[in-house]
Amino acid sequence: MTAGGSRGRRSGEARHRERLLREQWLAARQQARRWAGASEGELHVAAQLLALTARGWRLLVDRGWPGGRTAHADMLLVGPGGVFVLDVKNWPSPPDTSGGRLRADGEPRDVDAEKLLAATHATESAVASLGMSPVAVHPFMVFAGHRVDTRLTRVRLLGEREWASALLKEQHRLRAETVRALVDHLARTFPDHEAIALAEAPPPPPDEQRQEESDDGLFDLDGLREAAFEEALRAPMEQWMTFLHPDQVALVRRNWAGPARISGPAGTGKTVVGLHRAAHLAQRTTGRVLYVTFANNLPRVQGTFLKALSPAVADRVDFRSLHSWAQEFLHDCGVPFRLHSEKSGTAFSFAWKQVGRDSCLSEVDPGHNYWKDEIDHVIKGRGLTSFEEYAVLDRRGRRSSLRRPQRQAAWELYEEYETQRRVRGVHDFNDILSLALAEARRRADEPRYASVIVDEVQDLGLVGVRLLRTLVGDRPNGLLLIGDGQQAVYPGGFRMSDAGIDIRGDRGQVLGTNYRNGKEILDAATDLVAGDSFEDIDGARTSGRRDVDLTYHGGQVVRVEAPTAAEHDQALLAALRELPPETLADCAVLCPSKRALGDYQRLLERAGIPVFPLEQYDGRPVDAVKLGSYHRAKGLEFKRVYLPDHAASLTHDSRPPELAAPETARERDELARSRLFVAMTRARDVLWLGTIRRRGDER
Repeated sequence: MTAGGSRGRRSGEARHRERLLREQWLAARQQARRWAGASEGELHVAAQLLALTARGWRLLVDRGWPGGRTAHADMLLVGPGGVFVLDVKNWPSPPDTSGGRLRADGEPRDVDAEKLLAATHATESAVASLGMSPVAVHPFMVFAGHRVDTRLTRVRLLGEREWASALLKEQHRLRAETVRALVDHLARTFPDHEAIALAEAPPPPPDEQRQEESDDGLFDLDGLREAAFEEALRAPMEQWMTFLHPDQVALVRRNWAGPARISGPAGTGKTVVGLHRAAHLAQRTTGRVLYVTFANNLPRVQGTFLKALSPAVADRVDFRSLHSWAQEFLHDCGVPFRLHSEKSGTAFSFAWKQVGRDSCLSEVDPGHNYWKDEIDHVIKGRGLTSFEEYAVLDRRGRRSSLRRPQRQAAWELYEEYETQRRVRGVHDFNDILSLALAEARRRADEPRYASVIVDEVQDLGLVGVRLLRTLVGDRPNGLLLIGDGQQAVYPGGFRMSDAGIDIRGDRGQVLGTNYRNGKEILDAATDLVAGDSFEDIDGARTSGRRDVDLTYHGGQVVRVEAPTAAEHDQALLAALRELPPETLADCAVLCPSKRALGDYQRLLERAGIPVFPLEQYDGRPVDAVKLGSYHRAKGLEFKRVYLPDHAASLTHDSRPPELAAPETARERDELARSRLFVAMTRARDVLWLGTIRRRGDER
């Protein structure tokens, strides 16, 4: 079918929806007239409510409505777009929300908004036991006889022409059977409400129908026409956008008295809880929420997910990588800096040649990368300013034990690097964080955020965590750290206590149910790291094989071994070619290095397989195989993950087994396994592991 034909078909479907909507509207107007005690404006709203019940929505009405007021709101409306708590107002004048207060006719009406929010909170609690996230419960205040569309904190204020259109434009969250289950549950929870629906009614007489049609402007048919067309084009949302495990919902809604932390093995939904938490906090505060992670690509993806999850608050949550946020912060504060990674790398190379290469450091590890990591992740990453600090430092995450002369040599290398860097007039990434930390401390009395959520916290480093804590201090619900030490992909480490963060009591929560990986996939990934214990940021040392409950017992691991690179690559192409084209959007090919990425991008493109780089991915569907590094895949998941030549990412000690591997080699091996573990656990249904037994052919 051509694109034009497809658009014509969808337009026809939308026109059909509109005709049905008009018929339902006429029948609803007749039925609403029998609603005793309602004003004319309230009758219009009631008619729209009844019309929606013919479109898959269910309505629970206070038995005292209209006229009476109970502790609950007038109505609960449940449908594809979620749960809506409605309070219908028949005020003579439209509402005024200037100054963040609710008024009408010059009189304060904040108590009305407070009652609606109290009813909303009660509704959230009622559906939380079923696993519904609070972001799917919306408070609406509807004003009969007025045209309104504005917000007052979390409450959306809408006129009788605007509110039904707003409902139809909501993303589809709930299936029909879920709607029925929620209504049954809410009817039991709020027994003073009863379910009503549009009854079958004959069409009105011609004269009356003409009169009804002359009044249908009150229903804003133009807005509904647009909403119906958008509805015809919209695909259902992912279920995790709305429903979580009740334990996860409890974490989203929890009121924490200070800094908190959520941890747990791969696939336990930590990031999902963090996104719902961000939306929940944004709904309940006038301040902004900062959601930070280390990777540059993740903020785009997470921002897209939040817009689908809770579009009303998406513009009040800032998704940023740590370093990009720090640079913007310094720029806003007028602090000069010159970030130049290439010249910083040159500075280190000069320092290594002059004071490092021929020193006692080579006895520990002759590779300059090991010592570059020592400076980046241990010395500068922890904000050390004197050799005395470094001399007694517990170098967490580093397996080698350095004697004092070796530490002295490492410090001299650091000092020479700093000299070479200053000569070139440039900063490195650690400098940016240190400058931002100093500036944030100077401006501690100028709060920029109500809350900060830190995802993949184990990868940020101590200075970065100190910086983020400075933004919100220890205020209630201010700082939430999310992460898992087993999934660290950078050397070095720290403890929360090093940053002055005290997580007490139930403010430290561990998720233990895997919602992502099939059992066979999780078993294969766990076998890889089972022998590698790790120290988490709370200081606890944990076994590499962890207890976890599974919700998904499917999944498949495909292992392919080939004698040559050419045969290996042909096996990869064959596996991708046998997939239906529409499934490519859920596939990812992940590689351990930039060189491998370039090789496989050329391979796939020459084979005519569409490729989309993960570094450009923003979370919106793309009909192409995602291609990226193990690092870029952090925080993401795919139905099918392909790891070509995966064993090449692991280092091997070729010396005789009776000779113990050096501690630095052991550290590299563990880090390589951790990175591969992260890549493997991105797979939900299929994990393809390619291995080349020997290197006879060149790609």
